[in-house]
Amino acid sequence: MSNIEKAGAMNLSRRKALVGMAGLMAGSPVAPGWAELDPGVPLRDVIRIKTLPEMRTSFDFQPVFVGNLTASISEYTAHGDGSEFTLRRNRQAFDWVDIVPTRAPIPESQVDLSQDLLGAHMRFPIIVGPSSGQNGLHPEGEGGMYKGATAANIAMVLTSAAGATIAKLTTATPGGTMWSQHYPLENLTADARALDGIQSAGSKCLFITCDEAAAVYERTLLIRNLGGRATGGGFMPGGNGAAAAAAIAAAKAAAGGPPVPGSVKYRVSDRFLWYSWQYIDAARKAYKEKLVMKGIVDPEDARLAIDHGADAILVSNHGGRSMDYGPSTLEVLPEIMAAVNGRIPVLFDSGIRRGADIFKALALGASAVCLGRTARWGLGAYGSSGVQRVAEILQQELIQVCAAAGCAKLSDINKSMVKTHFV
Repeated sequence: MSNIEKAGAMNLSRRKALVGMAGLMAGSPVAPGWAELDPGVPLRDVIRIKTLPEMRTSFDFQPVFVGNLTASISEYTAHGDGSEFTLRRNRQAFDWVDIVPTRAPIPESQVDLSQDLLGAHMRFPIIVGPSSGQNGLHPEGEGGMYKGATAANIAMVLTSAAGATIAKLTTATPGGTMWSQHYPLENLTADARALDGIQSAGSKCLFITCDEAAAVYERTLLIRNLGGRATGGGFMPGGNGAAAAAAIAAAKAAAGGPPVPGSVKYRVSDRFLWYSWQYIDAARKAYKEKLVMKGIVDPEDARLAIDHGADAILVSNHGGRSMDYGPSTLEVLPEIMAAVNGRIPVLFDSGIRRGADIFKALALGASAVCLGRTARWGLGAYGSSGVQRVAEILQQELIQVCAAAGCAKLSDINKSMVKTHFV
């Protein structure tokens, strides 16, 4: 290179221009790895597959997850509803919250994030949330997810679409905490039988999903990429006990079964549109253990959930999968906390990828967070060991943030630790 070329390459204006261009490209929605959203790096672009101990962030698992699975399975995990605005906003919202420590840093060894929550002792405020199709991610299926969660000392919520019962999974992996998810059944007699089956199977906490009320049965990008149709939501019998499975199957038969692909007008199913607070009253009477309402994104619904007997709520928009152009869960969390006013625990999900994300949700009021896609990446990439490693990475990242912020315990993490810039 000539002296003139060297001078040009090192010119301050040139360097500023290059840095500016790099920033522009990094923030562009057409760039593959843009702006800290899910990078979606193809396996072909990965120079070397890392061993499990080499994994350093949850994002390291994603290309391995994609490389291990057929497109139909990996794309089902990746995509959301419609334009995927809500899916993206769930992640972007974390960039709009700054961590501003008000205490002096402390050693990581002083950080203890344990708590008693919903009848269980938890070492970390992290839960593997319910998600269907885990048997398609790895031969270990829900058993691998639960084994990995238990090894990492976190609880798990078993999806109602599970292929195994609580009793079978907890017998195979003793010592953990497993709760259950349930989609309401319009036939309240059948629903009561299902809830009794779940309770008899040993579930001490039930997450009733109410954030699919306007369930969309097509996910545009998934259909476009695969040339097929993706049905959303739904449950499959068998996961939470024989009685529950039988009741669910009977209810399906009585109702004529779930919507047939192609028969749902305007892509909205009426299967969930009957949901009401009267149903929650009936479920509260039928299920005697802890009850959590999953899918609260409105302060008034949070107040009503308490009035109708919920022991906790989960602020969730189904990971951006059920209704496009809704708010991110992080944006609505502060106003929901104000409505709840400390009366019941508030859980949080949608968009968690880093320990700093968890810290921000906790600072804005959440008692714990639920993992969706990140836990699935771990299972699909490395089975139960991958789930454990993902959870441990997030735990370590969270401890590091807490130590840097001077937070020795969960009660030290509060809204004074963050500054929001929601748009």
